[in-house]
Formats: sequence, C-alpha cells, structure tokens
Amino acid sequence: MTSLHDILALYLNRGHLAYEGEGVTQLLHGWQCARLAEMAGASEPLQLAAWLHDLGHLMTGLEGSPTTKGIDDGHEQVASRALRELFGPEVADPIALHVQAKRYLVTTKPGYREALSPDSVRSLALQGGCMSGEQCIEFRRADHADDALRLRVWDDLAKRPDLRPESEPQALAALALLMDTVKSRR
Repeated sequence: MTSLHDILALYLNRGHLAYEGEGVTQLLHGWQCARLAEMAGASEPLQLAAWLHDLGHLMTGLEGSPTTKGIDDGHEQVASRALRELFGPEVADPIALHVQAKRYLVTTKPGYREALSPDSVRSLALQGGCMSGEQCIEFRRADHADDALRLRVWDDLAKRPDLRPESEPQALAALALLMDTVKSRR
C-alpha cells in the first residue's frame, strides 16, 4: 500500500464484502466506526485508524469471512504495516493492537465476550483467546494501547445494517479528505 489512491481503490473494488452474519459490508463497517470515533471526539489520526482498522481484510484477497474457514488472516498486522509509512504510529499502532484489545477486554471485562458478534467470537478463538496476566500487562504497556481499546469498542458497535452514509461516494470522499488531512499534518 503506497498511496491514498490505493486505499480508496480497495474500498471501491472490495468494500462490498460482507462480514458473515453481521449485515454490514467492509465499507459500511469502516464508515460507522469512524463516525463513532468522530462523535466521541477522537483525534483525526484515531478517526482514521477507526476507518481503516479492517483494511487488511481487503488487502489479503480472501473472499467473505475467513473465520468461517478457520483462517486468521492477520488483518491487523497487514494493515498496520501498510499504513505506518503513510500515516505514522498514531494510525498504525491502534490498528495493530485492536485484536489484542479484544483479547484484553475478554480477559478483564466481565460479560464482554458474551456481547461479541458471532464472527468476533470465531476470530477470538483463532487469535489466541484470553490473555495471560503477563500478556495483559504487556498490552497495557504498549504505545497507543488506550487508543486501541477505544477503537475496539467502536469496532464492536459499528455493525448496524440500518446506519448508512448518504451514499458510498460521499463516504469515500470523507475518507479521502480525512486521509489527506492526517497525511498532510505529519
């Protein structure tokens, strides 16, 4: 991933892919997650991380939900590596850590696992399940762990089939503007 154009092209070409059993596409999920971040007063880099946190799913070339085939596509690392040079650690680190944030919350927050979607439960098992005490401490020490936890909450909430942008072109224009803004401030 070397350009803003490449990111937009991924959403144009593969953003229609749906999460198994969740009623939202990749594009809709990213847009909803970014809107939640914006409404929470998150910084622009964290809003962008919210938009792009699952971009790695689009980059792998796999169809549908890999978890239904028992595959952990490592989407968080794929996206983080691709976006780090463009947008820096304020965007890349929360993306890299959002899966670990889920594992941390399952371990430390009673009832969190029961509130996860079926696809998140499937992926949790593939991603390592609950953390050990030492893993929890290590996660909390990571740069941007707090941002990753915020991102994770928005990720869980951004699965509403009824909440849509005015249009897909409008959503992608908002993404392009946000990417340009974050990149230009680096």
